[in-house]
Amino acid sequence: MTVESIIAAAVAKAISQLYGSEIDPTSIVPQATRKEFEGNLTIVVFPYLKASHKSPEATATEIGEWLVANEPAVEKFNVVKGFLNITVDPAFWRSVLHEIAADPNFGITAANENSDLVMVEYSSPNTNKPLHLGHVRNNLLGYSLSRILQANGHKVIKTNIVNDRGIHICKSMLAWKKWGNGATPESTGKKGDHLIGDFYVEFDKHFKEEVRQLMEQGLSKEDAEAQSPLMLEAREMLRKWEAGDEEVRTLWKTMNNWVYEGFDETYKRLGVDFDKIYYESDTYLEGKDLVLGGIEKGIMYRKEDGSVWADLTGDGLDHKLLLRADGTSVYMTQDIGTAKLRYQDFPIDKMIYVVGNEQNYHFQVLSLLLDKLGFKWGKDLTHFSYGMVELPEGKMKSREGTVVDADDLIEQMVDSAREASADRFADMPAEEAAEVARMVGLGALKYFLLKVDPKKNMLFNPKESIDFNGNTGPFLQYTYARIQSVIRRAGGVDLNSTPDAVPNEKESTLIQKVADFPSVVKEAGKSYSPALIANYCYDLAKEYNQFYHDYSILKEEDENKRNLRLILSAVVARTLKAGVSLLGMEMPERM
Repeated sequence: MTVESIIAAAVAKAISQLYGSEIDPTSIVPQATRKEFEGNLTIVVFPYLKASHKSPEATATEIGEWLVANEPAVEKFNVVKGFLNITVDPAFWRSVLHEIAADPNFGITAANENSDLVMVEYSSPNTNKPLHLGHVRNNLLGYSLSRILQANGHKVIKTNIVNDRGIHICKSMLAWKKWGNGATPESTGKKGDHLIGDFYVEFDKHFKEEVRQLMEQGLSKEDAEAQSPLMLEAREMLRKWEAGDEEVRTLWKTMNNWVYEGFDETYKRLGVDFDKIYYESDTYLEGKDLVLGGIEKGIMYRKEDGSVWADLTGDGLDHKLLLRADGTSVYMTQDIGTAKLRYQDFPIDKMIYVVGNEQNYHFQVLSLLLDKLGFKWGKDLTHFSYGMVELPEGKMKSREGTVVDADDLIEQMVDSAREASADRFADMPAEEAAEVARMVGLGALKYFLLKVDPKKNMLFNPKESIDFNGNTGPFLQYTYARIQSVIRRAGGVDLNSTPDAVPNEKESTLIQKVADFPSVVKEAGKSYSPALIANYCYDLAKEYNQFYHDYSILKEEDENKRNLRLILSAVVARTLKAGVSLLGMEMPERM
């Protein structure tokens, strides 16, 4: 049992014996006492005044006196208005430390055969360009959320939907046919996703020139874009693709395979993976059939031009396009088909889409349409909506001048870590130094992007993220490496030993902070917030460094105190490592 649950149960018993009122212990939520007041945990007594028929101060005092007399975990108390501040007996914190030390998986709940199955979709790239900074935040959020849900005892399937068909794909294909001269990743020395992205840019350059020329001839911009020969040719290629044209399909498969190889390399460097990958080219026909079936059921309707729509005005929305006049599908159609296939493939209890907040309307509509089509799980879909991420102007180069490429970002973060840590790595073999620089660079990137509330837009400052003294990933990694150094110099630590030293106030506070880890993991899973884990880890590391500054460990002459501090240090290190692993971060053993 946690100290919070012990105190809650004792308070419930106190209210029962003092006032004859039965209170559910789970409704009593002790909070950490604010730093300006004495105590470890605080109970708000206002909800119990009806039972006591006394003032808040009198009620708090009576409950406090009962706890000191009857609950061994409580040493003393003080009352501030209607707030009962409880000081936990230091000897109790010692027993808490030993319990934590004995549990190598402290704070982590393993799944069992009865656990819910949660599917988390993230990444969702297009095969016409490389991954960029926006994808990086998406991937890190999705992967971290998956790890947090697993740590809460859920079975989790990490999934990706690759947008591998559509007009944007045909633009890259057409540009390659016209101006590629047979270029391949091997012949150019470029990653496949970068090579294809170059041709997407090439298409856009020629398309804009055609539009400019047509506008000079008197056409409006809208008409010029519609009548552009290049765009008409790309749309014809899309129609051929959907008709199964062998030549178009062969080129499509070849170019997509180049991109997949490039994506896989980036995913591996970023440290994310997937259990199942779906492809729009496999799912859009399923969605198309469902939409056409919806016409027969009166859920959808067809316009005179042949396009198919859903009327959602009765739900407070508008009319939603599902099939274009030429019969080609839109993203919504694909997502309907993908959802159906996923629920056929897996007994999903919860489906979570990790997609930016610009798609809030899209998922509102998707949920409605799936429900109208008769899928009972339609209304239960969850859109994990997150804000955009930007860089300070001029802080980092961009391959195309407008979008920050993910590979460039990773490379520059690792380079920055290597430069910032040159003196720290001086005594390391080159291979180890390179590996630590990789961990630190990626740790800085991941922590900085995940420590912010995912719902908020954020500014990613690469230089600030590498700081070893701030609220950063490297600060956590350095704290962990510092503890490992202490343990190595001590010749190791026996986590099963039970020194009988009584923790001092600073040690008790640190033990309490470690003991909070399970509740933080639980809340992060409940609120879908990796930021809670990140900021808990920062607070824990900061608390430990203050303790390390104030008290000697290896030079402590009292063997019991020395061993207690070693165990406490080891438990802090283990908790930090477990916490940041939920963010996808790695911890170097030395720095």
